[in-house]
Amino acid sequence: MSNRAAAGAVLTLPARRTVTQGLTVAVASSEPVVRLGLRVLCDAFEVVAEAATARDTVREVLLHRPDVLVLDLVDAETVLAELQRSARDVAVLALTSNDDDDSLRAAMRSGVRGYLHKEATRDEIVRAIQGVAAGEMIFGRAAADRLLGLVSRPLGVATMPFPGLTGREREVLNLVAAGLSNQLIARQLRLSPKTVSNHLSAIFTKLRTASRAEAIVLAREAGLGTMQA
Repeated sequence: MSNRAAAGAVLTLPARRTVTQGLTVAVASSEPVVRLGLRVLCDAFEVVAEAATARDTVREVLLHRPDVLVLDLVDAETVLAELQRSARDVAVLALTSNDDDDSLRAAMRSGVRGYLHKEATRDEIVRAIQGVAAGEMIFGRAAADRLLGLVSRPLGVATMPFPGLTGREREVLNLVAAGLSNQLIARQLRLSPKTVSNHLSAIFTKLRTASRAEAIVLAREAGLGTMQA
């Protein structure tokens, strides 16, 4: 059975073990002010490491093996992929400004145990840290509502192609599959060509494709390339 915390902002699944004291925590954010704020919020725990980049985060986690990693990085997927291989015992609490279905699906696949909006209160974050350390899965209210909607969706409902992509990345891939150049995509989406190029690099990485042509083939097989996806 699920339950809600007193603040009404988290959905939890039953814990496998109880851990409330002596928790060790690592915090990761590219923003110094956010790292400082997280350290203050985590004053009830032992903060053993902090990091500002994906590379430093992985190194610090492997070195200190905290119970919980509180993660607020744009390139969080890099960290999560490495921790899935090398430190699956470390519970990850992701702080995010995104609450869309794609981001939630990607977080679930990457193995995070907690998913809170960055506007969560101190009590909610502390509760989430304790929960994920105890083996619970913690979701902010908006994410919990979306998750319940996803799992209650009737079987047979068509799923969105490439759920690991963001909505913008899917738009770019759709236009690539339709045969548009980077310049035309930039004009269509009102982006800079550099931003389009960055999106394409992220798309190729997520789809594990080595070329634009290979990405186009995958996209068209999934039904993209219609200019309306």
